Amino acid sequence: MSQLELAPISPGQRSGAPEVWGGAEYTCNRVQDGYFDQMELSGHAHRIDDYERFCSLGIRTFRFGLLWERHEREPSWRWADERLARLRALGMRPVASLLHHGSGPAHTSLVDPQFPEKLAGYATQVAERYPWIDAYTPVNEPHTTARFSGLYGVWYPHHRSHTSYLHALLNQLKGTVLSMRAIRRVNPGAELIQTDDVGDISGTEELRPMWELLNERQWLTFDLLAGRVDRDHRLFEYLLTHGITEREIFWFAENPCPPDVLGINYYVTSDRWLDHRVDLYPAGRGSAEGPVVDVEAVRVRPDGIVGVGHLLTKAWERYGIPVAITEVHLGAHVDEQIRWLADMWHGMRAAQRSGVDCKAFTVWALLGSFYWNQLVTCENGHYEPGVFDVRGGQPRATELAKVVAQIARGKDPRHPALSHAGWWKHDLRIQFPYAEDGAEEIAA
Repeated sequence: MSQLELAPISPGQRSGAPEVWGGAEYTCNRVQDGYFDQMELSGHAHRIDDYERFCSLGIRTFRFGLLWERHEREPSWRWADERLARLRALGMRPVASLLHHGSGPAHTSLVDPQFPEKLAGYATQVAERYPWIDAYTPVNEPHTTARFSGLYGVWYPHHRSHTSYLHALLNQLKGTVLSMRAIRRVNPGAELIQTDDVGDISGTEELRPMWELLNERQWLTFDLLAGRVDRDHRLFEYLLTHGITEREIFWFAENPCPPDVLGINYYVTSDRWLDHRVDLYPAGRGSAEGPVVDVEAVRVRPDGIVGVGHLLTKAWERYGIPVAITEVHLGAHVDEQIRWLADMWHGMRAAQRSGVDCKAFTVWALLGSFYWNQLVTCENGHYEPGVFDVRGGQPRATELAKVVAQIARGKDPRHPALSHAGWWKHDLRIQFPYAEDGAEEIAA
């Protein structure tokens, strides 16, 4: 086993830096009647000694998959019992996740009216069996999952409508509220670590109303949980227009469940650019939002991406709730992964220095990810290594592991790869140089 031998972390080593968390990819995406289980694909499901590897990096908090789908396919607690015991023995705190880009067991779906109560029933079982767990993410990225399952048709139940997307979102959030209520009956101090993917959305002036709405819509997860959506909310009429009743909306204001920590997931592709000039782009760049093009802003905007510090600051100013980066990953050569991780770390530290309460920085996909280049919709053989590379059968620490170990001790990242800027900062990243040009000039 390739493993870093590191001394324990003392509080003085952190120098006020956010805590470094970790997470192995444990999504269980459903496509039609099949499930893509990342823990099986990486072998993590069968290697209990992976936790020693993670602990050796200095990670003491771990996003842990207690996935509802996996449990109901094999209704035994033995697997979870053994692994949670190992985490406790290593002094690692689990943040239990019950649903991660999944839709639940085969007997339900994100648009099932009984989905919230069913999820809360599973949360009750988890809390009663593990009353010492004090941090939960009942549903990871509910807004992202709702879009990909209810609006884009990518994951189960493969719907393509705003109404299905919104029902899927509200079902997941109601399930979160009911789950936390059930969990807190057992452990009143349990924290809600709520995650979602956010970015900066912009586009051509002709589409300003659309991209301004989408910028607002991406905060719905947190707005609804915090009980902020009322008749004066900017999206109240949008919700009504697409089939959500006032009763469904007001339920959240009557049953607020604000997160204890806002988990911001930000990727190099999270910033988006919308363009009404569809004919200027290759086929396949359309959007479920309408007859427009939706592309990665990094491939269009001359000024590039806004960076995670901007989003952390925006979340802090909007809610006044402590924030965390709950996923840091880039599918690329390890040198680019190091540069991305360093950029994210420096962005968080800058936000922290400006007064943002930053709790944690999560190194995600410690064991890498499978099939994400096609959104986990087919078994295409594609694998992105993480901090460890599992292609040899046993996880092998990559150069990224050394940098993770540095930041886990509150130190700034240092590595020869950092002598160069990441690809997202180079002019060669631009594939569609249309952002500041007029349609006539481009056509010419």
